[in-house]
Amino acid sequence: MALTRLGGFLKTESAGGVVLMIAAAAALIWANSPAAPLYDALLAMPVAVTAGGVGLDKALILWINDGLMAVFFLLVGLEIKREALEGELSSRAKAMLPGIAALGGMVVPALVYCAFAQAEPGALRGWAIPAATDIAFAVGVLALLGRRVPPSLRVFLLALAIMDDLGAIVIIAVFYSHGLAPAALGLAALAGAGLWLLNRAGVRSLAPYLLLGLVLWVCVLKSGIHATLAGVALAFAIPLRGGQGEAERNEAPLHRLEHALHPWVAFGIMPIFALANAGVPLAGITPASLLAPVPLGIALGLFVGKQAGVFLAVWLAVRFGLVGLPAGASWRQVHGVAVLTGIGFTMSLFIGTLAFPDPAHAVAVRLGVLAGSLASALAGYALLRAAEGRRTRPVAVAS
Repeated sequence: MALTRLGGFLKTESAGGVVLMIAAAAALIWANSPAAPLYDALLAMPVAVTAGGVGLDKALILWINDGLMAVFFLLVGLEIKREALEGELSSRAKAMLPGIAALGGMVVPALVYCAFAQAEPGALRGWAIPAATDIAFAVGVLALLGRRVPPSLRVFLLALAIMDDLGAIVIIAVFYSHGLAPAALGLAALAGAGLWLLNRAGVRSLAPYLLLGLVLWVCVLKSGIHATLAGVALAFAIPLRGGQGEAERNEAPLHRLEHALHPWVAFGIMPIFALANAGVPLAGITPASLLAPVPLGIALGLFVGKQAGVFLAVWLAVRFGLVGLPAGASWRQVHGVAVLTGIGFTMSLFIGTLAFPDPAHAVAVRLGVLAGSLASALAGYALLRAAEGRRTRPVAVAS
């Protein structure tokens, strides 16, 4: 059952990665076409939801980044919880290699970014932009290689990217929350406690969780903590266990919700986010524009920092006998996968909007993310294709 679920996950992510690429390309074309003013006007269009004179009034881009992305983070939270309790992160032995790799893949890109961005005042706020991996894009590129890549490497990349997402969630909560509102924060805590009580009471219907999760999202939005974290909190409250029989266990609330959300996120929410955030106006941009501190730091953080951090962490872990290489994989293939982790796209663009909310940095962030992600995708694909057949026996794990 776990392998079937993993296979379905990878297939959805692979197809979603293709749709994501199309949406990103469409955004670039639209933002540089005669219809560019329509693109900007659409994203700035005010959208209001009110009831009894009370409600929310935000630009469409904020509904996408604060609202739709909360659903994306809900799915991420569900995946993290499932993998931690019954999947590829459910034991120390399974979690150690992707965990070590993810840590290296978050620390080194941040250091690379800081080395270049420190020349610009205020730019260090974006240190976390190159620290995350886009699962859909990375798995989509890996899918193009078919059977040239051993299944163990696909699982390794998936687990590593999920660890990256967990790290990004922590980073957003700790470093990109501001101006906390105590009253809203208190109400959010009450909503969170209500979700916990539902779980402890053994409630298996999804409706009460989703209704209380909506209340939590509104409270978190008003509290100063980024609203997407409400999605993660809701995910962690959804029960992973169903009833006592086999059929009931397979119909656990978490599995049902994850299965229902996955196609909507892969083929709807993520492409919409890409369409809204990847539109870089290229007029006036020269090769020198990429050499500015922020875009250069992001691009090199993704392309150089991610592969160096992941590969070095794996090499050190294997060298000191902590873990072994994924079964049937060679060092060349591990290096290729390490390069693919530099495809930051969705999460990097999202963190960029939090780090630099002012429009002045928007083009620089997008330029750096697109350049670093594209270079990582092309180089990773080329390395893995060239590494075909160059296999080594798996290294034994020290006992």
